[in-house]
Order: sequence, then C-alpha cells, then structure tokens
Amino acid sequence: MSVPDYMQCAEDHQTLLVVVQPIGIVPEESFFRIYKRISAVSQVNVRDSQRVLYIRYRHHYPPENNEWGDFQTHRKVVGLITITDCSSAKDWPQTFEKFHVQKEMYGSTLYDSRLFVFGLQGEIAEQPRTDVAFYPSYDECESVEKRIEDFIESLFIVLESKRLDRATDKSGDKIPLLCVPFEKKDFVGLDTDSRHYKKRCQGRMRKHVGDLCLQAGMLQDSLVHYHMAVELLRSVNDFLWLGAALEGLCSASVIYHYPGGTGGKVGSRRAQGGSLSAEAGNRHRPGALTSNGINADTSAEIGRAKNCLSPEDIIDKYKEAISYYGKYKNAGVIELEACVKAVRVLAIQKRSMEASEFLQNAVYINLRQLSEEEKIQRYSILSELYERIGFHRKSAFFKRIAAMQCAAPSIPEPGWRACYKLLLETLPGYSLSLDPKDFSKGTHRGWAAVQMRLLHELVYASRRMGNPALSVRHLSFLLQTMLDFLSDQEKKDVTQSLESYTAKCPGTMEFITLPDGLKLPPVPFTKLPIVRSVKLLNLPTSLRPHKIKSLLGQNVSTKSPFIYSPIIAHSRGEERTKKIDFQWVQGDVCEVQLMVYNPMPFELRVENMGLLTTGVEFESLPAALSLPAESGLYPVTLVGVPQTTGQITINGYHTSVFGVFSDCLLDNLPGVKTNGCTVEVIPALPRLQISTSLPRSAHTLQPSSGDEISTSVSVQLYNGETQQLIIKLENIGTEPLETLEVTAKTVNTKEKLYGDFLSWKLEDTLSQFPLKPGKIATFVVNIKVKLDFSCQENLLQDLNDDGISVSGLPLSSPFRQVVKPRVEAKPVNPQESSKGGDFSHVKVRNCQFFSSYCFLILYSL
Repeated sequence: MSVPDYMQCAEDHQTLLVVVQPIGIVPEESFFRIYKRISAVSQVNVRDSQRVLYIRYRHHYPPENNEWGDFQTHRKVVGLITITDCSSAKDWPQTFEKFHVQKEMYGSTLYDSRLFVFGLQGEIAEQPRTDVAFYPSYDECESVEKRIEDFIESLFIVLESKRLDRATDKSGDKIPLLCVPFEKKDFVGLDTDSRHYKKRCQGRMRKHVGDLCLQAGMLQDSLVHYHMAVELLRSVNDFLWLGAALEGLCSASVIYHYPGGTGGKVGSRRAQGGSLSAEAGNRHRPGALTSNGINADTSAEIGRAKNCLSPEDIIDKYKEAISYYGKYKNAGVIELEACVKAVRVLAIQKRSMEASEFLQNAVYINLRQLSEEEKIQRYSILSELYERIGFHRKSAFFKRIAAMQCAAPSIPEPGWRACYKLLLETLPGYSLSLDPKDFSKGTHRGWAAVQMRLLHELVYASRRMGNPALSVRHLSFLLQTMLDFLSDQEKKDVTQSLESYTAKCPGTMEFITLPDGLKLPPVPFTKLPIVRSVKLLNLPTSLRPHKIKSLLGQNVSTKSPFIYSPIIAHSRGEERTKKIDFQWVQGDVCEVQLMVYNPMPFELRVENMGLLTTGVEFESLPAALSLPAESGLYPVTLVGVPQTTGQITINGYHTSVFGVFSDCLLDNLPGVKTNGCTVEVIPALPRLQISTSLPRSAHTLQPSSGDEISTSVSVQLYNGETQQLIIKLENIGTEPLETLEVTAKTVNTKEKLYGDFLSWKLEDTLSQFPLKPGKIATFVVNIKVKLDFSCQENLLQDLNDDGISVSGLPLSSPFRQVVKPRVEAKPVNPQESSKGGDFSHVKVRNCQFFSSYCFLILYSL
C-alpha cells in the first residue's frame, strides 16, 4: 500500500467503506450534488437490532489499498455506487457494461453494488431491478436516500454472514492463513501442520473476526477477539499482525471512551456509551463466538470493563503497535496512519507533548517517492495536527512548506493561488496580522526576521498571480510594520521595489477583497515621515478677529465665575478634541505646523501632503517637501482655506510617498503631542488698510494692547500752528465695511499738562459707508497746538517722555514744550538758541495708527 489516508481516525475501524464513482461523462457539479446526498447517510440503525452501522464514503480509492482488506477490514471496499448519464435506450447496454467493468476493479471484496442512472425513461426504466435505480433528472430523485439505506442493509446482511462464518468452529476444517500482499512469497514451502503455523493462522483469524465484529456494531465482542489475538500473535512473534491487533484494541477502546469521535467533526457520531449494555441481550445467540482458543462461557467476560483499555493504556498500546510496524519497510503507510490516529486521541486528552513525539515520528517515516500533490497533502495534514495540539508555530512551519511545494520547480504549472492561500493561513502561527493597527499598540510580537521572510514570499506569490495591487499592499505593509528591523540596505531595496511596483499600480487607501472574501485593510505610511507634534497656528496679527464692542460706551464686565474642578483629563483623545482659544476666519489661509522626522538613511520626498479635516468644507493646499536623511525634527507647515463656518477638527494628514497614497489619522499616531485639534471658524470679516499724509516716524511707540496694529508718523508744529492729518481707509477684503467709530484720548503721563488739539468731522466720511471692497474713504484730523506756558520753568525736563496714542484707528504723538531756558540751563535746540529770539514751539512725532474693525480711539500717553 503506497497511498496513505491522512484523514484516518480511530473510529474509522468500525466503518464500512463504500466507493462512489461516475461512469462516462457526468457533470462534476451534478455528481457532487448527488455524492453529498449519498454521503449524508453515514449512520444506519440495523432493523430489528440496536446496532448501528457506520459508512465511510470515498469518491476515489486506490485499488492497491484494497488488497490490504484482510489485514484491516475497514480498508476493504465492500460497496460500490456508480452514477451515470444515459439519455437514450441505445446507450443503455454500453452503460451497463461499464458498470460491470467498474465492479471487477473491486470485485474480490465487494458485498454489493448499485447503479444510479439519470435521464433514461421508457420501457427499460420501468423494469424492476435491485441493483439499478433510474431517475428522470438530477432534480427529480427524491428516493436517493431511501435507496442508500436499503443498500446499506444489504451490506449488513453480507457482513453478518461473513462474521458468523469466520467465527463459527468448523470441525476438521483448517483455518486459512490471512496475508498482506508482500507476505505471500515468504510463506511458500512452510510446514502448515506445525503448531507455530496453526497459532499464527488462529491469531490472525481472531484479529480479523474482531474487525468484523467492530464493523457489525458489536463492540464488546471485538474487544475479546482483539485480546485473544494479541496473546496468540505475541506467542509466535508475528509482529506485523500483532501491531494490527493492538491497533484494533486501541480503536475499540477509543470508540468506547470517546463516543463523539476524534476526527474533529462535532456531532458526527452518535453516542456509543450505551452500546455495551445494548449488546448484552444478543450475546448468547447460537454461534456468536467460536471455540477456537476461546472457552464457551466467555460471554460473561465480554461485558467486563477490563477488556477496554484505559485512556493511558491506549497510548501505550499505540506506541507498541507503531514500533512493530516500524520493523517492516512495506508497512510505512500503516505506521504513518497509526501515528495520525494516536495524535488525534492525544489531542482530545490534551497531551500535547506526547502528541508532538508521534508527529515527529510521522515526519521521518520513509515512504515511496511521493508526488508533489501528495507532498502538499502530507504537509497540510501535519500542519493541521500541530494546530490541534496547540503548536501554532510548528503548524505554520509545515503549512508554509506545503505552500512552497505548490510552486515547486518540478510542477509544469505552479499553483500560485494555492501557494498564496496557504501562506495567508500561516500568518497567525507567526504572530502576524495584515492589519497595521495591530502593530501600533505597543511591543512587537513574534520573530521579525521570519515575519519579513513570509511577507516577501507573499509579495512574490501575489506578483506571480498577476495581482500588482496585492503586491503593493504587502510591500507597503512590510515597510510600515517592519521598518525598525530593516537594515539601511534593506530599506533601500524595499523602497526601490515599491517604487517599481507603484509605477504600474499606485497604492491606495481602498480595501482589497480576496476571492475567499478576506479583506486587506489599507496601510497608511505613518512612519514616512514620523510626526512628533501637531500644532494649530493662530492667524497673523493683522487678520485675527476681535469681538466687537463699542469704543464710545461703557465697559461691561464679561468675567465668568471661577469653578474649581480637581478632575484633569489626561486622555489623548480628549486633548485632541479640546477647543482652542483662538478662531479661524472663513476664506483666510489657516496654518497647522507639524514636527516631522525622516527615519530613512536617504532623502525622503513627500508629495501631495495636506490636511484631513471634518466639520466644515475645507480646501487643503497640498505641499511637497524633501527631508534630509535622518533629519531629526523638522518643522512643516500645512495650509488650507475653510470655505464654510462652524467647528473644524484636524483629524490627520495625507501624503504620497513612493507612489503610495496614505491617509494618516492622528488617533493612530502614538506619542503625538498636540495643543488641541478643534477650532471655531467664524464668517468672513472685512479687511482694512490705512495710510496717512504724514511721513512715518523713525521712533515707534508700543500699542497699549498686543492685539492692536500700529503705525507711527511724525510732525513738528509751533505753538498755535494748525495742520491737517489726512487718513485713507481702503477696503482690501471681500466684505463691506459698515460702521466707523473714532475717539481720542490725550493724556500727559506726568499729569501736569492737558491740551485739546485733535478734532475731526466724520459726516463726509460716514456718507461713503458701507464701504464696498476695493473702495477708499478719507477723513481729516485737525492738529491745532494751543499750550499754556505759565507753568514752572523746568517743565521741559519733566515732559521728555510724553505722547499721544490711538487705539482702533489711533493716532498717537508724544509732544514736547520748549521754554526759554535759564542761563545755567542747557538749551534744547542750540541752533534756535543762538538766534537770541524768544519763541515757543511744539514738536509732534511718533503718530501711531492701529486698525481694529474700523474704530478710532485717540488717547494721550
């Protein structure tokens, strides 16, 4: 026997093997639809009995394995069901002839057979037949299951007759020697009358009867026969058949202890625990047991639990049986299948280490030269068994070997799709997930070197499948998640490969759905570059909005009550949703500053980098940057224009790196510092540009408030002189200017002098309001100097730092009073003093202009 059945389990020893095959040309879909209905009838209660028959169906079975049917009866094909299409009566003789040819292939072991004919109607179909069933079509065959039950009952009748025939003592008849195929030549010329030979025949027959009892649903009887066979065969050192008897004993004990089965299919079997008591009433019927080596009163011994092995003894007997199989080179398949059965039992007993020893032995069992398909099947089953005992990494190892075998050089048409599918199944065993979010939660799990190797194989397999988008996705995942483990040279190689792939198929943020329904999530490059902080910037001072309040009215307190709370939110999510204390304006360019870092050993080019926002309509203005190799923290400013009003939240940014488009969300960036990511966008505001008729001053006075915009002009006047200051107001925004308020406040900082010298009329100016965009309005401020010089003489020294300030659209000018100095005093202006004349003048300088919503405040400093 050269073809192992890797799906074998201990309970298969009690099944009858039925082969279902097509004859002629039968549509594959139709055949498997009928095969599924047939194989559903896997358990049948024997009529007028409490026994249950179990059927094992196969649609392909090697004839050479059938030759081992005497060694283990569950390997013998006892039933044949054939399915055929026959549309006309003239094709019927040929079809029936093919049925007989098919029967001859398994003729030596068949108990019964059936032919299901679809499509034939008429006189032939109406003739009653026991071995042929006619159906008009594949859709009109309601009685298939009933036909199968009748067929199984006919198999049971033959099985029971054979069991009784082999078990009954026939005086004077010699017991035939049962052999496996390779033994027949070894027994030529042996003395058939020797005691040793007779014991060998008796032991093998006892084991064979045990198999038949197990198949017939007589569990206790089979245990007794197996025990007797073990004793007989051990006495003559018939090791191959001794191993088979021990394995049969293990199988019967497994069926007793684990009625649910060991094959992993939940609910595939009915409970067997009650079969022991159910068989007690049938134990004394005539001919139930033989007298060949067994006492006539052994029926009492059958019911004793000592005939059934304990769970621990089952494994010991399996080990012994496998050791006997190992003595025979031609029993490699039997040994391999016994190892698989023992592993399934140990998996239920949760004895993983012992199960791994059996599997390790199975790996090194030398079979004939296997085909590539058989190798794939072998490694896949080993992987499945390792998975069942909890050896996930070992399971992934063998599944990966099976995947590589699918694309072996010796295969004319490599199965890259099967290779890729098996590689995907190995990912959990290597602690690898294709979701990048699983790698942003903390410590890396698994062996990075093995994971990178597996990802490279996925890239190669997907490329050979002709799916470049899949190759880009896996290569992007490799670069994103394994960046910390790649050497400098590997980083260069991976990025070069990625650029060559994306030149044909750019990477996107779309999910990729595989044929089996698995969805691969997108892989954003959050590490290319690495972002350390995100900061929303306030508008420039000249564009910042200010709350409107009357400059001429009384100040109203807007202070809110202070409420203390000991609760401090440390959540990063709460920090990002925190509202910022400044505002953005609709239609104005807004800025967000990122501190980024390039971890690559070469220059990193980032294209199409912009902001991702929610809340309002936002026009992001993409930027392109080039970061030096391992640049350290590098400031990058991203800009955009809000188009509507409301609350806007900065969720992240988008990039294009190496041809892969990425949407990077701040929630997925570990360790990012931010001052809050939510800001209010208010409606568009007017913008005002102010110019004056006076020259700018070289000396600038600081405004009283940091939010004010100022300019300074200078003018020099004599006492009593008047000069006009012409102020131009130009609307350079997109919104009209609706109101204008002007106020003046003149203050002597020393509080010694007061002078009312600024005056204006706004009627002509206000007539031009509302001032539309692009229009200019003017108004005139009259500066008239009229000062009192009757104060103390050293006033000059006390007024050296006086001035005037304007807030809103302000005008400020420090002024100075010059009096005739005393003889001992130093003159203020040596040139004027040298003329010898008495005079007085005022020097006005440093006129400041502040712009805030078109309101003018004049006050003295």
